[in-house]
Amino acid sequence: MTISPEHVRLLRWLAAGLGSGWLPKTPGTWGSLAAWLPGIGLAVYGGAAALLLAALLVLALGCLVCARLLPLLGDDDPGWIVIDEWAGLWLAMALVAAFADVSWLHMALALAAFRLFDILKPFPIRRIEHLGPAWWSIMADDLFAGLMGGTLVLIILAAGG
Repeated sequence: MTISPEHVRLLRWLAAGLGSGWLPKTPGTWGSLAAWLPGIGLAVYGGAAALLLAALLVLALGCLVCARLLPLLGDDDPGWIVIDEWAGLWLAMALVAAFADVSWLHMALALAAFRLFDILKPFPIRRIEHLGPAWWSIMADDLFAGLMGGTLVLIILAAGG
């Protein structure tokens, strides 16, 4: 099935996190920053449930977009695809919002912890990054980075940090 150029442009824009992945040098960080402010809005007005629902919706959208787009690109994980950062960050923020006060500081810690795990990719994130089809692994490693990042923030907060 042939995809129209307009459809490809839409898929690319969505995959690039509404274009944030096309910013220079550090697309994952730009994508995360672009997702952070709407994530704070979701946390303030809808709490952890809204963030979790948004993360799941972006996960589904990201899987669909990547499954359609990756075969056209000939690259299994282009750096400019950052829709996965949106889902992973919102999962980290949802965890923090579920068990701690929603504050700028807590949400900034969720962002920092998510980026830390997404960049360093400690076990098992690096392994997850290579499991299954590319459209899934692009999304799955960031979800796990979000889970680990949110958990780290909760541990720090519980320890009185």
